[in-house]
Amino acid sequence: MALCGGVGAMALPSELIVHIFSFLSDRDKLRASAVCSRWRECLFYPALWTELKLRIGGGCNGGGSISEGTPKLEFLMRKFGSFVRELQLELAPVEGYLSPLNSDPSSTRMDQPPAPDNDPQLSERWRDAMATYLDQVLCVFTSIRNNRNLQKLSLYGDTCILQQEGLLDSSNLHQIHQGDKKINEIQQLFMELLSNSRQLRWLSCSFMLGLVTPCSLACLSNPSAETLQHLSLLDHQLGPLISPSEMDRLSNLHSLALDFSDLTSELCGLLASPRRTPLHRLSLLLNGAALEFKPLEGTATEDDWKALVRVSANLRVYIMALEVDSSELLRVLKPSLPLERLHLDSYSTLVSDATLELISQQYNKTLTHFLLLRDDPDFPDLSVNRNEDPLVLLAWRCTQLAVLVIHGYTVWSHNLVAISRLRGSSLRVLTVSEESIDFDPDQSVCMEGDPVHNLVKEVSLGLGRVWHPCLDSSLVLSEPTQHFHRELNTFSMGM
Repeated sequence: MALCGGVGAMALPSELIVHIFSFLSDRDKLRASAVCSRWRECLFYPALWTELKLRIGGGCNGGGSISEGTPKLEFLMRKFGSFVRELQLELAPVEGYLSPLNSDPSSTRMDQPPAPDNDPQLSERWRDAMATYLDQVLCVFTSIRNNRNLQKLSLYGDTCILQQEGLLDSSNLHQIHQGDKKINEIQQLFMELLSNSRQLRWLSCSFMLGLVTPCSLACLSNPSAETLQHLSLLDHQLGPLISPSEMDRLSNLHSLALDFSDLTSELCGLLASPRRTPLHRLSLLLNGAALEFKPLEGTATEDDWKALVRVSANLRVYIMALEVDSSELLRVLKPSLPLERLHLDSYSTLVSDATLELISQQYNKTLTHFLLLRDDPDFPDLSVNRNEDPLVLLAWRCTQLAVLVIHGYTVWSHNLVAISRLRGSSLRVLTVSEESIDFDPDQSVCMEGDPVHNLVKEVSLGLGRVWHPCLDSSLVLSEPTQHFHRELNTFSMGM
């Protein structure tokens, strides 16, 4: 709309300028702030910055290396940290900073890289990256520690490396210059934030090395303990990050995410108390690399799950099992567990056909998402010595199945067609990497034309929409811990 008398946008009242800028993305707001001092003044009005989402490092969305993102992070935290209501931050120091040393630049997953101490160049770059990580975490908590308006805090530290001798954990940060001092300061600032909070509803800390301790939640203020509806505590520490007494304070939780080993029988019994708000979403990470230090003894039993489901009738569970063999899976997949989403991911560990058989039988009424991924050059055939392919049986039995993702296992083309016909348009996502698909030579003889073209045509007809196999396996093989963090947030918000 043209303004009368040649009057420009500068004549608009500040309230109207702020309203117009509210429709801009965060990136465009920052760009617009460089136009003039008046726009800058209007653009930093607190009402425009109630929510802030950032990813620093990892080469994602132009993030570059983590050190390049430090000035932006410092600026944003200085401007908005004291009043922002929702802060979602992902820090990716290791992957983004060390990716030039990866022998395969196309790889998106770090398949057991050498430990930092084994390579002087890698060791120096690793220390620089982790030092920057500590400085950035300090920057964030220094800015938000007195923010009483904070309602949502979601933090993810992309620092998980599977080393040959085990997991990278917070003990490695002590190798950094002044690492001990910075870790203590970070932990103190985090406890100050929890103590000063008054209306925290969402608290998610995933793989933030050196941040959460078993004593952290004891500092959570009583008002926030009443308002908190989501809690996610995921780390590679040796012990649980929340005690039953602290969980007892959080009586209004609707969703919870923990390491599977931390869901003890005692904790599950506490969640089953009729005095609590019924739990709707429970996300559990079962990490095979940590089972040596965090065994499954003492975790929730079949009776514990039955008691929890009696109180929380609408409870749904999401499990990611990372590098876990079938014998351990069979221990945790209890019949009464209301499993909705299951992600089996590994570098080399095989999932047996018997495990898939159990999954399809026990969770035929609840399972909606199933991801079966294996990052290994071998593609085992789960249908060997069987009359029916276990994946076809899973698609047949699990009537609610809406998402199926497969890579690293052989999927015969005729079985893929059968899956598409069994589930039809209700299977919203069917992602199978091209290299996982194989063709039966006996059946190919009877068909005319290109077998791949025929497969695409038949699966598309079965699903009722255009379908193609995934040509780039890196699109299927995302970093497991990052995928779990993002998926559990979506899962927990979908109540």
